[in-house]
Amino acid sequence: MPFPDESAPVALLDYQPQWALDFEQLATTLRDALGDHARSIDHVGSTSVPGLAAKDCVDIQVRVEAVDESQQVELFAAIGFRCRHESWNRTEVCGGQECRKLVFAPPVGARRCNVHLREEGGPNARFALLFRDYLRADEAARHSWGAFKKRLSLSVPDLRDYGQIKAPATQVLMMAAERWAAETGWKSVPITTAGHS
Repeated sequence: MPFPDESAPVALLDYQPQWALDFEQLATTLRDALGDHARSIDHVGSTSVPGLAAKDCVDIQVRVEAVDESQQVELFAAIGFRCRHESWNRTEVCGGQECRKLVFAPPVGARRCNVHLREEGGPNARFALLFRDYLRADEAARHSWGAFKKRLSLSVPDLRDYGQIKAPATQVLMMAAERWAAETGWKSVPITTAGHS
């Protein structure tokens, strides 16, 4: 659920080149704060896909060795990021496996974003990268997914309801992404201790 300063109806924008620049700025802030604790910082979600409509909220994945709430909540709080406490922001099922995660909202008044902490090598980290790379590579899938999201946002403006309806559709999209990955030999980006993807 959004924090009080974040509440707004779902509104999709056409792709904005500024999103890539916003990610780079956020990634630099996170890298400076987290240091080697962050194995990799990835731009994920719809704002990471040129040509795809998205909510004006940058999704960032921070891959870590292990999700450790006591340590990581404190690290993020030191730079004003707020931990989202809903159960779906603590665990997610991916490939039939329950995966731990943490999701952080930005400081009050800062650029809208969600920072997803996931374990390096976990199926949920792979899922986020495959979603991005498949939609970057497949123009027809990108167009169809964007059109679906636009129609959904017009009929379901409530963020929670929008997300609940979009989730099963995402699973259908990812079945096609898995076929694409098998056909092309796609592998998730190897981590680098200093890089972003």
